[in-house]
Amino acid sequence: MHKFLAKCDEALAEISAQGRYRRFVALEKLADRFPYYSVTMEGKTRDILVWSANDYLAMGTDPRVIAAAAEAARRYGAGAGGTRNIAGSSPLHVALEEELADLHGKDAALLFTSGYVSNQATLTAILSSLPDWHVFSDAQNHNSMIVGIKGSRTATVHVFRHNDMADLERRLASAPAGAPKLIAFESVYSMDGDIAPLSEICDLADRYNALTYLDEVHAVGMYGAHGGGVSEQDGVAGRITIIEGTLAKGFGCHGGYITGDFKVLDYIRSVAAGFIFTTALPPPTVAAALASIRILKQDAALRARLFAGAEMLKAKFRAANLPVMEGNSHIVPLMIGNAQKATEVSMRLIREFGMYATPINYPTVPQGTERLRFTPGPKHTEEMMDALVQALLHILQPAETAPA
Repeated sequence: MHKFLAKCDEALAEISAQGRYRRFVALEKLADRFPYYSVTMEGKTRDILVWSANDYLAMGTDPRVIAAAAEAARRYGAGAGGTRNIAGSSPLHVALEEELADLHGKDAALLFTSGYVSNQATLTAILSSLPDWHVFSDAQNHNSMIVGIKGSRTATVHVFRHNDMADLERRLASAPAGAPKLIAFESVYSMDGDIAPLSEICDLADRYNALTYLDEVHAVGMYGAHGGGVSEQDGVAGRITIIEGTLAKGFGCHGGYITGDFKVLDYIRSVAAGFIFTTALPPPTVAAALASIRILKQDAALRARLFAGAEMLKAKFRAANLPVMEGNSHIVPLMIGNAQKATEVSMRLIREFGMYATPINYPTVPQGTERLRFTPGPKHTEEMMDALVQALLHILQPAETAPA
């Protein structure tokens, strides 16, 4: 056996022994019945109530968004036909970039094939532009940001404690005064459900002459008066150098983007390999995202229902003494603390109660902090939440819930 194949066997066996081997659950999304999906397990097909989708506002199933995608497919075809530089740039791409720039109050926007690629390609491009960059990265930044930062062979990397402004300032102060600096951070951290202190980070950036790179992936479409994210909500979008986001979560579609100063984005467009060498987003996807953004800019009531539902579920978890992790976002994590148990709870929810919540295990979160992650949306009702709480009590606290 080749050494690599032997290594595969060894690594997979170790992952399985730790209880963190990942098995896909083949969920069939039902656009007309969301958040219900159809799943076939053990030879039986049934409906499942899904609690962990990142289509936070159900915009991926909105008839207006679907209609926009269908019309674009009829008019432009299924694919873009090439990279943006070859044959893949259409009026739809231009219109979407203009809409995104307007959403964040920036000069320009640039589309990428995913949020992951936008982070990776942009951060590598920026931090490879000069030989003496110092980058300050939050300890809980997404893997795409970490990989993008590591893509620079010359940048000095400082990892500051999560949302710890004293630690960030200490590290900024220790860097050479004249060196170019960049602070990279997120707004909503998707595994803990907490939010960064954006104003304080901007204050430190001003004090130490640092640029700022903000990942708003889990906030765009939901936070702010028009869905511009936490930076819009906090009134600091104009102080952020680059705001990055996704079209795949709050907007319910697919793709990633960055927004910022025209000259900066033009530079990234010209040098970032993750933009230059990949096929452009398909026209149906672009049209759907464009429709979704325009709808959400005007629909504050839908965003309000999202947050009301999240607070209701947190309150129900607390009242039932379930181990909810406290946070100030729309994401509701439930601490389990063991990989095998998290997977077991998830599978029992499906088999016994017809519900699904994703088990979050290492390396997404540190070992010993495994959890279930719930993202109640506008279509999750209070009755659904009550049924979920009873199911979790039955699984997690059988002694307390068993009849006398």
